[in-house]
Amino acid sequence: MTNPFLKIHNLSFAYPGPNNPWILSAFNLSAQAGELVGLAGPSGLGKSTLLRLIAGLEKPLVGQIHIDGRLVASESVHVNPEDRQVGLVFQDYGLFPHLTVAQNIAYGLFKLPKKLRKQKVDQTLALIRMTELANRHPYELSGGQQQRAALARSLAPGPKLLLLDEPLSNLDTDLKTEIRAEMRLVMEKSQATVLFVSHDLEDLKAVCQRVEFMK
Repeated sequence: MTNPFLKIHNLSFAYPGPNNPWILSAFNLSAQAGELVGLAGPSGLGKSTLLRLIAGLEKPLVGQIHIDGRLVASESVHVNPEDRQVGLVFQDYGLFPHLTVAQNIAYGLFKLPKKLRKQKVDQTLALIRMTELANRHPYELSGGQQQRAALARSLAPGPKLLLLDEPLSNLDTDLKTEIRAEMRLVMEKSQATVLFVSHDLEDLKAVCQRVEFMK
């Protein structure tokens, strides 16, 4: 087997303070390039914190994180979030309410020339089948459409690694069934390595190729 694309070794983290408990302790996980990996576990086990550590929003106290063979986090190394080629979709989607769907997707593409940026936005809108909704604002979208827009915004810059933090938790059961299939198809087409964390095992089984359990 080839070296894993994502490798987390002996990762431990606690927020600053003399009596704060360990949120993660000696945690290990790996994922191959292009793999869709689910991480299951009840609330309070540090799943969201793990994603923040991988994305570079927090720094580990102990352990290492490698992405694509590169050390991005350890006790002495911290690569900035914008230099990790990582996309992160939050539970509440995090869409900018004053921007349209197209503008939200374009937000992370500001370094591209205008023509290329529009081309990339159009391609991403087509990928999530929302071309006709490009000029709508988030408040004009259904919950499922907001979820797809958030996924599109994270995919547009072409991240090598995509992190999903309970992205389906705000959807009703009927809508989840439809969105799960769409999510898996979109993520497979993107060829990104995906880490999807959730307390809902059915979400993970429907979307991911492999599911691990967090204790």
